Amino acid sequence: MRRGEEPSLDAFARAVLGLIAEPGDGVLGRAISAAGAPAVAERLLARAPAEALVDAVVEAGGDLDEREASSARDRWLPRLDHRGFVTSLAQAARVGARLLVPGDACWPSGVDELGAHAPLALWVRGRVEALAGTQPTIALVGARAATGYGEHVTMEASAGLVDRGFAIVSGGAYGIDGMAHRAALASDGTTVAFLAGGVDRYYPLGHESLLARIAESGAVVAELPCGAAPTKWRFLQRNRLIAAAGEATVVLEAGMRSGSLNTAGHAAALGRPLGAVPGPVTSPASAGCHRLLREFDAVCVVDADQMAELVTAGGRPRWSGELGIDVDGEAGSGDRGMTASFPDDRADPRLIRVLDALSSRTPRPLADVARRAGLAVTEVMSVLGSLEAEGVAVRDARGWRRRRAG
Repeated sequence: MRRGEEPSLDAFARAVLGLIAEPGDGVLGRAISAAGAPAVAERLLARAPAEALVDAVVEAGGDLDEREASSARDRWLPRLDHRGFVTSLAQAARVGARLLVPGDACWPSGVDELGAHAPLALWVRGRVEALAGTQPTIALVGARAATGYGEHVTMEASAGLVDRGFAIVSGGAYGIDGMAHRAALASDGTTVAFLAGGVDRYYPLGHESLLARIAESGAVVAELPCGAAPTKWRFLQRNRLIAAAGEATVVLEAGMRSGSLNTAGHAAALGRPLGAVPGPVTSPASAGCHRLLREFDAVCVVDADQMAELVTAGGRPRWSGELGIDVDGEAGSGDRGMTASFPDDRADPRLIRVLDALSSRTPRPLADVARRAGLAVTEVMSVLGSLEAEGVAVRDARGWRRRRAG
């Protein structure tokens, strides 16, 4: 959708639905795939009963039972906010963001492989043509706490890949991501940054100038509407877009708990080639890469030539196991989206979403926590009970808050 154009009914519906659901909501994705975004949005805006949504999906040949439709409705309707929607659109117009929807000429076709967990739409600042697939793409990811070794390897790899005609995809974060973007820009290449919040607020703040430079020649992209804040859950869901937008993913430096392993898990689930750069065996900063190489048969790559071969040679990851990934799981009557977990992560992604919704300073009522988490009140009650038993969350007469460390 170009600035000044009248939005199509489908684009308008997807913009509305993007405001009420968390990224990667598979129930909403299935409903839209069957009945279409306008039909789903119409029923939710009318606050129609769950049966009406089920009927629309089933009549269109889809599959949705009343239980999951009712639970989904309970978590979506509290987020219907006309004023918030108008404010979000005004913010998008202020920063010159464009809305891409499936079927648009520049829509990145790779994200469609996410199936029911594909983004409903993408908000873009910069050149939407950077997403059009006219160049081969490769995702370069790694730890925020990068070492000099990791940054040097990333700089050489990104510049070398640009010289070979690749566009660089990453997440705009500190460390490896930032170096991948900078090296691509320094080589006059195209680079795309996927954010975990709205594109109206560049995050992290320390990369505001970098992200502005990316938007000048490439694109800054988010599936969340303008005004949406980044959270841990949204960072994890953002990673699936990085993996899907790249024809291959390379982890350049990562510790055992690095979020880039989450991106690697998504790449594996999508059947995309996955490479990892080895580091010093004594360096904890490379332990995650070594795990990928040892336990999950990632391809060992050490320079731009070998990384390019992941795409040009049509390579595919060789393992048949999992990287702690749950692609099709349902999260408590709702949907987990695609999640890649680590050994020390909580198994239930609802815990992450509820923790994201709690403040450590101001108690929040149960209904507000549910709205912020994008979950039904009954689900949030169950999670809060567990968190209270663990001493992580506390409640008083005013509501729930997160216990401060120490």
